[in-house]
Amino acid sequence: MPRTDWSEVLNRAATIVDEYDTPVTLRQLFYRLVADGTLPNIQTAYKTLSARTAEARRRGSFPELIDRTRTIHRGVIFRDPGQALRWLVAIYERDRTGGQEVSLYLGVEKAGIVEQLRYWFGDFGLPVLALGGYASQSYVDEVVRDVEHQGRTAVLLYAGDFDPSGEDIRRDFIDRTDCWDEVVQVALSAEQVAEYNLPPYPGKRTDSRAVGFEARHGRLVQVEVDALPPNALRDLFNRAVMTYLDKSILDEVMEIEAQDQEALEKALAVI
Repeated sequence: MPRTDWSEVLNRAATIVDEYDTPVTLRQLFYRLVADGTLPNIQTAYKTLSARTAEARRRGSFPELIDRTRTIHRGVIFRDPGQALRWLVAIYERDRTGGQEVSLYLGVEKAGIVEQLRYWFGDFGLPVLALGGYASQSYVDEVVRDVEHQGRTAVLLYAGDFDPSGEDIRRDFIDRTDCWDEVVQVALSAEQVAEYNLPPYPGKRTDSRAVGFEARHGRLVQVEVDALPPNALRDLFNRAVMTYLDKSILDEVMEIEAQDQEALEKALAVI
């Protein structure tokens, strides 16, 4: 195999990061590089990419990446009551799904995609469900309670990997929650793998779900949803969202929210 030119890899990686209008995880970056043939889909390539990008960031020559698995846990603190009130005014938001006939939930297999979905659809007030693999029973119970509390038709718009585990993670979550009136598979499908020219990698024969997957699709492969270009994933979700969302109702809620915001700012001004 030819030796990897890591200076070229880092240049390509930086270009990919710049394509995003949201923070990017190392995992997303890796699978984009795998998808375009820059790197092989092997653990050593992932680990080397991690080390090389970290070194480049320390030099200030590579854009920041995010790590959703680690954070500094600190409560919200304020300098004085005035600052607290200004913070409250700034974050005030109504239930922007109010009045809609359908409760839409954006579901993803990978937690790393949450940041993108919140950035793209946060103004709609849509909840995001990140499974991060098979969901715990506690999370399943929480989702069911939330759907029941909404008291509306519930629709799950879901994106996950195209492989035996990805399909089974979706099936497991849908079966155990058992609260959806409709589930829409936004990504990935076999057709999308072909449409976006995503390179399939051999699936694992040791996977107990491999035989069923191969019977359904005619081959055993693995394709990560992270490999989709961000604009493609956004467009796929946007088309699905706009099928159910009544924009005129959302606009009415936003107008009321703006009036509330103005009233709060006036109240703050006299304190």
